[in-house]
Amino acid sequence: MTGKTAPPAKKPAPAAAKKKAAPAPKEKAAPAPKEEPAPKEESAPAPKEEATPKEEATPKEEAAPAPAAEEPPASAEAAPTPPEAGAEAPPAPAEGSPAPPAEPPAPEPEPQPEKPTEEPPSSPLSLAVEEVSENSFTLTWKAPEHTGKAGLDGYVVEICKDGSSEWKAVNQEPFLSTRYTIPNLSSGDKIHVRVMAVGAGGSSAPATLEQPVLIREILQLPKIRMPRHLRETYVRHVGDAVNIMIPFQGKPQPEVTWTKGGQPLDKSRINIRTTARDTIFYIRQAQRGDSGQYQLCVSIGGTEDKAILDIQVVEPPGPPQNLKLVDVWGFNVALEWSPPADNGNAEIKGYRVQKSDKKSGKWFTVLERCTRTSCTISDLIIGNSYSFRVFSENSCGLSNSAAVTAGLAHIEKTKTTYQPEKIPQRDMMEPPKFTQPLTDRTTTRGYSTHLFCSVRGFPQPKIIWLKNQMEIREDPKYIALIDQGVCSLEIRKPGPFDGGVYTCKAINALGEASVDCRLDVKVPK
Repeated sequence: MTGKTAPPAKKPAPAAAKKKAAPAPKEKAAPAPKEEPAPKEESAPAPKEEATPKEEATPKEEAAPAPAAEEPPASAEAAPTPPEAGAEAPPAPAEGSPAPPAEPPAPEPEPQPEKPTEEPPSSPLSLAVEEVSENSFTLTWKAPEHTGKAGLDGYVVEICKDGSSEWKAVNQEPFLSTRYTIPNLSSGDKIHVRVMAVGAGGSSAPATLEQPVLIREILQLPKIRMPRHLRETYVRHVGDAVNIMIPFQGKPQPEVTWTKGGQPLDKSRINIRTTARDTIFYIRQAQRGDSGQYQLCVSIGGTEDKAILDIQVVEPPGPPQNLKLVDVWGFNVALEWSPPADNGNAEIKGYRVQKSDKKSGKWFTVLERCTRTSCTISDLIIGNSYSFRVFSENSCGLSNSAAVTAGLAHIEKTKTTYQPEKIPQRDMMEPPKFTQPLTDRTTTRGYSTHLFCSVRGFPQPKIIWLKNQMEIREDPKYIALIDQGVCSLEIRKPGPFDGGVYTCKAINALGEASVDCRLDVKVPK
């Protein structure tokens, strides 16, 4: 029995280590048997067992503590926190004292309803390099199309050196600005950059620059000096040479690239020569296929400037189609046609209409720049026959050929008889009639005076003046006039003898009429 019980007495060390992690109250309450020198018969029994005489006689068993292997290990939740080193252990309860009341279990947290998952925002747009210096560069971009219901928390910028696969976040917290400067970089490094939008649903797919940014000092930003006449559509004719020089600036020497529709240029047709200050675009003989928009890009590192060169190569249009002689009436002819099948790669500005007389055979222009596809031609000569033709016109000029009417337009003679309008004859004969009579007058001796009246009648009546019923004949003292039916008699420097009754008589074949008045001549005192 002693040989069997001895080995378990050598295992208190690991058991004590376990009990330090999760001590049980009963083990702390058990007193050590060596501390009290008691008779062997009165040694403290192990918990839950009574000592036997053989066990009492064995000193090793007395020194052995209660078997820890038989006790179940205390759970992590029920185990109290072990005391720190140097701290006093709590006093053990005395034997026979009641055990302390157990603590009530902590209430379990109520399950919260799951929040609906939100989709992450979309990627930022138009990521580009704005400026590069010897130890930093500046990025710009646009907000994503979809930001989610909660909106954006901000953006995160990450960089990665060329040749490495390790991405590092530049900013610790998301920010809402769409412009960011990355500092503290080494000159000569090539840096890959990407930007992610962060929202309540997580991070978006990154927007990444296609090419790494070369960190070097840019003394002068790239700038294209587009000539004013090239900012609009550059029009040339088929077969003409296209020779365009576009200056630019930038230090160090920028890289110049030409593309058309995102594709490299056809070097068999287009020659590009670039110097330190300009680039020359040259086509020996332009064709209609050379028309389109060419993109010029001048870049230094990640900073660039772009310009669009719009070239339009045109040629004369084709002739109009389906020219018809619609109607002929009187001196007029109506024509109709359709637009040409080929406009010469330019807008049709109008049509030119010409006529030709069958007798002379010469063509004369009757309409220029007619914007409609129909017209009416007037003022044609009666008895002649006419043919018509129509040219198309664009910015390059008239079409090489014209559409001609299939038949002739005959302007026929029409027989008309002139019948003058019959005007009823009116009897204009009228006897004399005074419309304005003579009026009495008073004058002073030596001052000339006039007598007036008006008369009408047809034929024109003869006018006779009388003084005191005696006809006034060729007397220089009196001057008688008649104008448009107005009769006047001037009495020059009258004297007292010139006073009296004056009569104006009008006579024609149909009768006569007369009016009279009194003239008084006063002598001043």
